[in-house]
Amino acid sequence: MDEDFAEFVRVALPGLLRYGHLLTGNPHDAADLVQIVLEKIGVRWGTLRGAESPLPYVKRAMANTHVSRWRSRRRESLVADIPEPPPCTPPDRLENEPLWQALAALPPRQRTVVVLRYYEGLSEAEIAAAMRISPGTVKSQASKALASLRGKLGTLVGAGDEW
Repeated sequence: MDEDFAEFVRVALPGLLRYGHLLTGNPHDAADLVQIVLEKIGVRWGTLRGAESPLPYVKRAMANTHVSRWRSRRRESLVADIPEPPPCTPPDRLENEPLWQALAALPPRQRTVVVLRYYEGLSEAEIAAAMRISPGTVKSQASKALASLRGKLGTLVGAGDEW
């Protein structure tokens, strides 16, 4: 059983990290998200390994965990002093990509809707259920996100181009 889980993690880890990066907006939070979910999944691996493919279940768990984390963190906590930045962090390889910059600049809820809709291919009803919001909210968040992305990327693509 442990070997099956280890093999699953070895094969799926790069894709899960990419998916987590899309959800969270940075590779560090993505790695944390993947680790949290894999810890939860590892405990129940015996029941999941009978499934045809546990990957969709793991991705859904990642999306749900991400939504829960940003819901609990969206309350501001004010501090007296601005913390010092970390000494030296390696640059994100997607940092200078215009699409990535525009996606990362979206608010967390809008970014999550865009990732679940266009990267995962979930329907509006599935996204609403996963995020515990109404389908109308999914539509409005997607609309706002796409308008923002078009506005930010329209200057790069050209005013007459449609995408």
